[in-house]
Amino acid sequence: MTAQDAEELDVEEALAMVNDRGRRPLGTPSTPSPSTPAPRAPHSAEDTRHRATPWPEARALAERAARSVRRRTPAPVTLDEALGLVLAAPLKALTDLPSFDTSAMDGWAVAGPGPWHLREDGVLAGHAQPEPLTDGEAVRIATGARVPQDSTAVLRSEHGRIDDKGRLYATLPQARDAARPGGTPTVVHGQDIRPRGQECRSGDQLLPLGTLITPPVLGLAAAAGYDTVSVIPGPRAEVLVLGDELLTEGRPHDGLIRDALGPMLPPWLGALGVEVMTVRRIGDDADALYEALKNSPADLIVTTGGTASGPVDHVHPTLRRLGAELLVDGVQVRPGHPMLLARTRENQHLVGLPGNPLAAVSGLLTLAEPLLRTLAGRAAPEPYALPLQETVHGHPRDTRLVPVARRADRAVPLHYNGPAMLRGIATADALAVVPPGGARPGQKLELLDLPWATVGIQVCFT
Repeated sequence: MTAQDAEELDVEEALAMVNDRGRRPLGTPSTPSPSTPAPRAPHSAEDTRHRATPWPEARALAERAARSVRRRTPAPVTLDEALGLVLAAPLKALTDLPSFDTSAMDGWAVAGPGPWHLREDGVLAGHAQPEPLTDGEAVRIATGARVPQDSTAVLRSEHGRIDDKGRLYATLPQARDAARPGGTPTVVHGQDIRPRGQECRSGDQLLPLGTLITPPVLGLAAAAGYDTVSVIPGPRAEVLVLGDELLTEGRPHDGLIRDALGPMLPPWLGALGVEVMTVRRIGDDADALYEALKNSPADLIVTTGGTASGPVDHVHPTLRRLGAELLVDGVQVRPGHPMLLARTRENQHLVGLPGNPLAAVSGLLTLAEPLLRTLAGRAAPEPYALPLQETVHGHPRDTRLVPVARRADRAVPLHYNGPAMLRGIATADALAVVPPGGARPGQKLELLDLPWATVGIQVCFT
């Protein structure tokens, strides 16, 4: 199967390739089965270009490709290494939470009705079990400290006063519906005491398998007694930046341009739970690209540029040279339609991103995100849609991904959304999925959130 043949594959054929246990390498001819129509010869360059995989099917293919990879063996990691990974086993409480009755406030632990005789000592957090209280006694207590046995409640510091004889009186606000307005305020039994096991009992399941480990999850695991947690190891990626025209510093000059993808891709991949092993600059060197792909130990190789059919676009020839299996060769999406997905080894894939920056972002969200999310064991985000604030022009046949900002309950399309532009995406919260033909104001469109969408930075250059 040639690269041109791959562009002509129907979606059903591509799905069959993913399920094909034989995994024919790219370049091996095959005989179509009766249920699989043979590739049709292109009638024009335009026809060829639009035989690419439809956008929804391309995303599904990337996810299914990851599911075909051998399951990753769970591993224990320390809490400071677990952020962004996924629990490989349910998180069960190793102790009651709290593990003893604790004070929820600074104030006094009291026993029985007031006023109370105040003991001279105090109870601090982190100290051993204090002496029990008897009726009519009170003792100073700090937030988080163990409550003395036989305590009735904790009286907050702002709700008590001490007379010149060392007796403590409650000064609680009088309830409006009190039976005796103006009477002595009373302390409710158990007030401002966190009883043992209030949050959970030892052995309770706190979080299910598959939970994404966020900072609060780390805090919960620590509170529940964990030093390590069992996780699904994150996939490892290698980024190969292709192109002789790219500069790594300074201003563009003499036909050379700055590399925008080298700085952008590693943190973006990291936000998807990926360990980026290295970023390498290959240039337009077919042999160097071949050696880099052949020797890469990564689970995913991400290349930038070189996916078209120009004189220095070496990705397709190199994949054929390696005997790789091409799963997606072009996607019906703008920008980014020359993107590709290949299986280079049994447990290794390559995502070829176009060289234009916004087109590369499109490739990340179309192919890399579903594949990496599935490899990492992360759940797919719940799809959601918002109405457009204004008209968005569409492509006649292809899906279009357009940077938008979320403003209340509307999606505001951003300017500067050409394939080579980053000015729009730099201030975006999401990409809107625009169907062929475009969308009108008020029409609801699916949104693909960007990793930083919850940071709360709202700069608008519409």
